[in-house]
Amino acid sequence: MSELVTGEAVALELRPAKLPSRALAVLLDLAVALIAYLVVTTGVVIATASLDEAAQTALSIAMFVLLLVGGPIAVETLSHGRSLGKLACGLRVVRDDGGPIRFRHALVRGLIGVIEILMTLGVVAVIASLVSARGRRLGDVFAGTLVVRERIPVTRTGFVPPPPPWLAGRFAGLDLSAVPDGLWLAIRQYLTRMQQLDPQVAWSMAERLATDLAGRTGAPAPHDVPPAAYLAAVLQERQAREARRAFGNGAAVAAPPPPAPAAYGGGVAAPVGVPHVPPAGVPYVPPAGAGHSPVAPDVVRQPAPPVPQDEPPATGFAPPA
Repeated sequence: MSELVTGEAVALELRPAKLPSRALAVLLDLAVALIAYLVVTTGVVIATASLDEAAQTALSIAMFVLLLVGGPIAVETLSHGRSLGKLACGLRVVRDDGGPIRFRHALVRGLIGVIEILMTLGVVAVIASLVSARGRRLGDVFAGTLVVRERIPVTRTGFVPPPPPWLAGRFAGLDLSAVPDGLWLAIRQYLTRMQQLDPQVAWSMAERLATDLAGRTGAPAPHDVPPAAYLAAVLQERQAREARRAFGNGAAVAAPPPPAPAAYGGGVAAPVGVPHVPPAGVPYVPPAGAGHSPVAPDVVRQPAPPVPQDEPPATGFAPPA
């Protein structure tokens, strides 16, 4: 197990791929690339049979560079680290901080891979992977990447505490389309582990994440809401939207249980708009300035049963003989 720390100081547990699975993925990628190279080169040679030998040699070199070097680079860039061989073996190339790779990472890995895999028949890559603590070859070291396993046994994930009930529906109008997946992952990781952090560190991390989230949504974070509660409420709103998108607008989303008052650094206020119904036998006193009772008209209060005057009230004790 390898623990990586993101830019938001959130620890991610990733499992580096072992050398046998990486070697099998590389062999599958090379087999696909060689088949494509032979098919395309044969077609180009037949189509350019009228050219001289120098032109055919130049075309062969160009096909080699495009298919055996540029092909893997393009595939890893477009698939964010999942080539055909890695997809078959359940592997993926990620950055050192756990994020998806970009073109420059795939370019460095591909160019150095020509030397340590193609020219040396993989000897340099095997030695570098055996020496490295996380099984990285030279291309991964220079590109700042890591090959990890995606197919891992299912484990119990951390519990994300729900937001306070008084924040339900408050952020329904936010535009969440510009929030990247990496920020959602950081928010979820923080909410699952904020109880394990120092209170001051947890508060500062929540403020930074709330600032980033507010910048992405275009609406400022409310000052009367703790940062952690704001993050949990917006995350719940995103999950509710995904549930409605997946199951239809009529799908009912169960309300989560209310958290402890100290979960987000503040008390939990009573929900707004819920009338207070006094128990039976207690007269209702309307609030000052209220012209009508907030209790629904169909609520009928039953008076308390009278105590018979000819019998002493039951006290639980037997009278003396």
